[in-house]
Amino acid sequence: MESLARGGTRWKRFAVVMVPSVAATAAIGVALSQGALAASFSVSGQQFKVSADRLDGKGFVQYGAVDSTKAGKKPVAVVGFNEAKIRNLCQSVVVPVPAFGDVTMKLGAGADASAPVEAKKLYIDADDIGANATFNNIDIGVAADSTSKGPGPNKGDKYSPGSFAQQADSATFTDVKQRAWATTAGTFKLSGLKMAVKKGKNECY
Repeated sequence: MESLARGGTRWKRFAVVMVPSVAATAAIGVALSQGALAASFSVSGQQFKVSADRLDGKGFVQYGAVDSTKAGKKPVAVVGFNEAKIRNLCQSVVVPVPAFGDVTMKLGAGADASAPVEAKKLYIDADDIGANATFNNIDIGVAADSTSKGPGPNKGDKYSPGSFAQQADSATFTDVKQRAWATTAGTFKLSGLKMAVKKGKNECY
């Protein structure tokens, strides 16, 4: 690989260091799983974008929490699923490289409708979510620590017991676009995984 013009950083070395973090953050768009949720680990303080054509989830829960990042505490809406299938997942993060400029790491998976991305115990900490949503047997206003239809609050999350939450037996999201601080999952299967690292900004949306 050719060296960068300044700073001595090599693309190969850069990719080796950054690819694992991107793979770890690849989680669902409204739904989908860098980070662990709201406090089980220190969040980087850098947001990433996730988009998906469709997310079908079983056991849905949503509640408010606070992520501890290097840039300070950030309020988030945590979305959790017992299990989820995601079609055409895209995740992107823009990393500023000293003396070189912005570099975008972009990941895609589940483009084939017959082989979607699959996740279990999926949680997403987001502060901006857009989608078309359909819920089955939804309960709005349930106490966060009393939810029973979804996975419940993620272990280590900083949330107020008894605070507002909602839950549903299942949920479907289409045309998903989200900006997140962290995502985590018990298992995360990425079919048809593709990853690219490019100079400049080349985000999912």
